[in-house]
Amino acid sequence: MKVRPNRFLLATAGALALVCSTAVVAQEVKTPLYTVVDGSKVDAKTLNGFRMWRQANCAACHGANQEGLAGPSLVEGLKKLSKEEFVKVVLDGRIERGMPPHKDSPYVTKNIDDIYAYLKGRSDGAIKTSRVSGIE
Repeated sequence: MKVRPNRFLLATAGALALVCSTAVVAQEVKTPLYTVVDGSKVDAKTLNGFRMWRQANCAACHGANQEGLAGPSLVEGLKKLSKEEFVKVVLDGRIERGMPPHKDSPYVTKNIDDIYAYLKGRSDGAIKTSRVSGIE
């Protein structure tokens, strides 16, 4: 009895191998979330995140150093929150805990990735000071 290869299974296996190898390549060229030099000089997107954080007046509740005031410490909070959780909290708020929603603020919605990068850099300890400047 002669066994013939199943063309569907061969095509499926080939497609799966291509998807897997593409996923590995995509992971290898992942850009960093933020770039920091000397603890206070950051890339343009992270600098924009710092500026938008200030523009939205987040320091009024979270403190000038992001270490908490009336609101919780963002330095500690971002050690536990995923980016998706962070975005949800910022945009939808946590009214029961005093966090207003910012989904109607164009400063926040258009720059949420940059704000996250800045705060994550602070939380990770890569950004040593709350005030940053651009990498020259």
